[in-house]
Amino acid sequence: MANNTGNTIIALATGITVGAGIALLYAPQSGDKTRKQLKDEADKTRENLNKQFENASSEISEFSKSTKEKFENQLESLFNKASDKTDGMISKMESELTELRNKNKELLDELKGQKK
Repeated sequence: MANNTGNTIIALATGITVGAGIALLYAPQSGDKTRKQLKDEADKTRENLNKQFENASSEISEFSKSTKEKFENQLESLFNKASDKTDGMISKMESELTELRNKNKELLDELKGQKK
């Protein structure tokens, strides 16, 4: 995106410069008139370049804002998934721990029964 805008600006500036040079070579006007025309063309070129710069800056700003929002959304989604998996693992580990405690109690009870 930015590369295309840069190429467009360079092509525009080159075209204007070449056009102005050719106009000078073939201008049947006085020097004052030619200088005024060149000044006017330079002013128009500056305005066009400023507009294109503002447009490019705006596009880049919008692109970066959009990219930042997408990244933040994906990161939040990833954290939510990780949290869900963690909660599931903790729950499973707790149930297995409870089961192990019950088996341990059963074994202790069995050992106590054998000692009597």
